[in-house]
Amino acid sequence: MVEKRYGDVAVETLDGHVLVAEIQRAPNNFFDVDLIDSLSQLYEAVDADPDLRTIVLCSEGRHFCAGANLTARASSSDQAAPDGRSPLYTRATRMIAAKTPVVAAVQGAAVGGGLGLACSADFRVGCSETRMTANFAQLGFHHGFGLTVLLPPLVGQQRALELLLTGKRIDGEEAHRIGLLDRFVALEDVRTEAIAFAREIASSAPLAVASIRETMRGDLADRYRAATDRENDEQARLRQTDDYREGVKAYGERRPGDFKAR
Repeated sequence: MVEKRYGDVAVETLDGHVLVAEIQRAPNNFFDVDLIDSLSQLYEAVDADPDLRTIVLCSEGRHFCAGANLTARASSSDQAAPDGRSPLYTRATRMIAAKTPVVAAVQGAAVGGGLGLACSADFRVGCSETRMTANFAQLGFHHGFGLTVLLPPLVGQQRALELLLTGKRIDGEEAHRIGLLDRFVALEDVRTEAIAFAREIASSAPLAVASIRETMRGDLADRYRAATDRENDEQARLRQTDDYREGVKAYGERRPGDFKAR
């Protein structure tokens, strides 16, 4: 059964077989294990509801998701899975394995893991004010949230490598031009357009949509799991370096990092 709320995610069902999932952690909508757990539970509940055919993933406030909440206190949901995997990526893999198409309404910033969250959706709607960046290398550590397998299909291998290695920030116009955004509208129309897009998908025969999506995604969930295992190991290793400490300090001081390769 789909409830009205999953943690910090509010839920609204609309006509046209559409469910709107709004992250309510304004203004930055940082994520942590609990938020991704809430989304994974919601996605699985939608999969089990025959009257729901698409999800619109959106956020209240100025930004879609400005990245991970690095100051969050540990909770019971942070405990490692029985197989030793990252609790965050265990939940995120459940999201990727879910069967219902997702359209993300991306206003403002989608930064780091927030970009990964946007890329986990099937489609993205944005605007001039959209800002997207995989800024991990500028912080001195490895990218995460499965961008290894989520980003290249959208923008191509070379463009993905460029975004990951440089950590450059791109605006909505460029994101649309290179394929990160599927539809580009005015800021005030982002959510409306995402809902219209979701209704368009939901108007197709649901069994056909499910079958086509399964064919097109193939073994994505398995590849996502393998990629996030690698990403998590590398993130843990690089967090122990002087370069990572310098990257975080430089980011807080709004200056370029002075990296020493150690």
